[in-house]
Amino acid sequence: MSSLTINLIQAATRWHDPAGNRDDFEPLLASGTSADVIMLPEMFNTGFTMESKALAEPMDGPTVLWMRERSVALGSVIAGSLIIDDGGYFNRLIWATPDGALQSYDKRHLFRMAGEDQYFTAGDERVIVSYQGWRLCLSVCYDLRFPVWLRNRSDYDALVCVANWPAVRAAAWQTLLRARAIENQAYCIGLNIVGRDGRGLDYAGGSAVYAPDGETLVEAGDNACQVEATLDSAVLTALRQAFPVALDADSFALAGARPLRKPRPGYDDA
Repeated sequence: MSSLTINLIQAATRWHDPAGNRDDFEPLLASGTSADVIMLPEMFNTGFTMESKALAEPMDGPTVLWMRERSVALGSVIAGSLIIDDGGYFNRLIWATPDGALQSYDKRHLFRMAGEDQYFTAGDERVIVSYQGWRLCLSVCYDLRFPVWLRNRSDYDALVCVANWPAVRAAAWQTLLRARAIENQAYCIGLNIVGRDGRGLDYAGGSAVYAPDGETLVEAGDNACQVEATLDSAVLTALRQAFPVALDADSFALAGARPLRKPRPGYDDA
């Protein structure tokens, strides 16, 4: 574990058009091939829609297959969320690695103000993936508002959040990302979209990477772009040693939730 480079693709998405979105993201993925991890937004292939039944794909469907193939071909992790039909409809963040393996996280906190809790099943497992010596906690959009769920129990080095976060709440997005970095002494990586979706909601981007002390490493504006940041393990270690707040953290258990998900059988089949 030394450094990890993250590429964030901040883009508009086509409404209810998985094939079109895959085509749009294809050249953008190729532009980020110097990065260890390339991030795609929440529901990057459909937009943030409640049409779960109509637009869900299985784990062996075209979008997950595309992510896996692109990861292997480019030699970078490809990560982003989409609607998955797997005994329920999940807003699932897929983490595809260059060896052909898949891990995933199901969004825990469903955005009731848009009716997401009526059309999706909430996840019950906190997921931390390991890559190149780094431990990354996965989250999706509304999860960012729930610090207990995302509390670092000395088990992760970076928090990843993919989102469709509306422009009207842009200040909350930036504030919560920085707060999660500071309180958890971990890098915080937030990726949002831009443009107007099929429901008429506007999105102002603001994707960013924050250091464990809250310093801004990179922050995108409100236009489509790609930004990149490198996480440095030496910075992380030095801060935790000099200011070891984790030693005074409260112990707790989350009722009804498992602390870590292991990949389900078959997910790692190449």
